[in-house]
Amino acid sequence: MKCGGQEIYVRPFGLHYCHLIKYFESIKGVKKIKDGYNPATWMLEITTSMEEIALGVDFTTIYKNSELYRRNKTIIEQLSKPPPSSKDIYFPSQYSQSFFIQCMACFLWKQHWSYWRNPPYTAARMLFTVVVALTFGTMFWDRGSKIEKQQNLFNVMGSMYAAIVFLGLQTVSYVQPVVDVERTVFYRERAAGMYSASSYALAQAVIELPYGFVQAAVYSVIVYSMIGFEWTAAKYFWYIFFTYFTLMYYTYFGMMSVVLTPNHKIASVVSIAFHALWNLFLRFPIPGPRIPIWWRWYYWACPMAWTTYGLVASQFGDVIKDMLDTGLTVEAFTTCYFAYKHDFLAELAVGVVGFAALFACIFGFAIMVLNF
Repeated sequence: MKCGGQEIYVRPFGLHYCHLIKYFESIKGVKKIKDGYNPATWMLEITTSMEEIALGVDFTTIYKNSELYRRNKTIIEQLSKPPPSSKDIYFPSQYSQSFFIQCMACFLWKQHWSYWRNPPYTAARMLFTVVVALTFGTMFWDRGSKIEKQQNLFNVMGSMYAAIVFLGLQTVSYVQPVVDVERTVFYRERAAGMYSASSYALAQAVIELPYGFVQAAVYSVIVYSMIGFEWTAAKYFWYIFFTYFTLMYYTYFGMMSVVLTPNHKIASVVSIAFHALWNLFLRFPIPGPRIPIWWRWYYWACPMAWTTYGLVASQFGDVIKDMLDTGLTVEAFTTCYFAYKHDFLAELAVGVVGFAALFACIFGFAIMVLNF
């Protein structure tokens, strides 16, 4: 082919390019090839646009008017007609491997090595988590055990609220560029028929689980011990549980925002807008009972509100021994002021898991049906 994708020669080259050389040397004005000269280089030199102008010929027109072109067309027509006894090619499935094998290939091979060899994402994510944990731990040192005043309780709750905001924003901003790059690779590999969109989406969601757990465990150990929350198995379990699934639904929300938009820059703008709206209905800056009744439905649709509710209710919702300076127990104050109830923890757990699952499912559906 020459510039523009136009055909000038279609035929096997032959031994030592004999057919190619014979064809072009038969054209009037084309210089002969020298002994020992590279046939490929010679062919490129004689078929340039400058050579066509100098010779006053068009190699495309010459080829289309040649016997070689007519013979090729005849062969194509003959081969395009299947024999009478032949059957159409049939494959029982679109992909050569089962869905399970596709998932294992995407998870154990592709995503595993992709994340392991991406320290700017994985290592920086862990480093930021440690920095945030140490910052909040030193700022609110031993505040969790000193809640005899209402302001002290607000301070501890403020540390939970600020941590959600910090970790949430950073988690979303870290994952979005990674998913954007992986999506480009996925489009190419899907077109090649390597694996289905559903197996890719499942592997992309599952690979985040261990990294999110390590992140949540590191953060929880540092913050829980430095702030001085009550060391009981149940309270620590609930703390790490809500921290873990908060990180996961933020991660899946960032992934979802990328696949619903053309690129991660637009996804970043959209996710920040949603985060600001969630922050308004968190039930901490404005307690739930004080939100206008026509807006109270929205804080149940706000995942951050479920996390804050779960963290506060699990740590202070059953504290009946400590009295605040207001004369109320900690349990009574959180119930009256914020409408937080300790016996609602099971529903809160289902809620944060549900938000993570919802965002992951939307991510999987969007990657299957949308193509940017």
